[in-house]
Amino acid sequence: MATTRKYVSVGKLGKSRGLGGEIYVTPSTDFPERFLDLKEVYLADHGDWKRMKIASSRLVAGRPVLKFESVNCREDAARLTNRELAVGADQLVELPPDSYYTFDLVGCEVFEAMSGKQIGKLIDIQRYPASDVYVIETDGGKDLLVPAVRQYIVKVDIERRRIEIEPGGLFDDI
Repeated sequence: MATTRKYVSVGKLGKSRGLGGEIYVTPSTDFPERFLDLKEVYLADHGDWKRMKIASSRLVAGRPVLKFESVNCREDAARLTNRELAVGADQLVELPPDSYYTFDLVGCEVFEAMSGKQIGKLIDIQRYPASDVYVIETDGGKDLLVPAVRQYIVKVDIERRRIEIEPGGLFDDI
């Protein structure tokens, strides 16, 4: 894994649940069940990360719900709404082959596979039900959208921070 990050975002706290201090999590991970095994997470706290011990966790209708040791009522949980959650980089879930973390892909240079011509830099990944879409910013400041499917993504080299695509008529001129 190419990251040197200390913490990696795994979700955002949502609304409180019940009266005892539980709070929903909107996961930014493809593995919502990962919250069931966590003993602690890091909570965004005014530009820093604060460690929070988890008293209990469960899935409600497929969505994680956490109860922190230091949060015992609905009002305390509500104060945490919209705060980002992270885990230590050493707690990342091992991905299957040809799968990548967003933070590993964003910032990679993008090239046309056949010609080797540089197209731009991957600046964002938009998530849709059918597939993710890579947002590539060209040197001219134009955003290009490329579906993240094998038909268009030829090679990803995280170590070299390089992605090769085959645009196949997606763009008029690049």
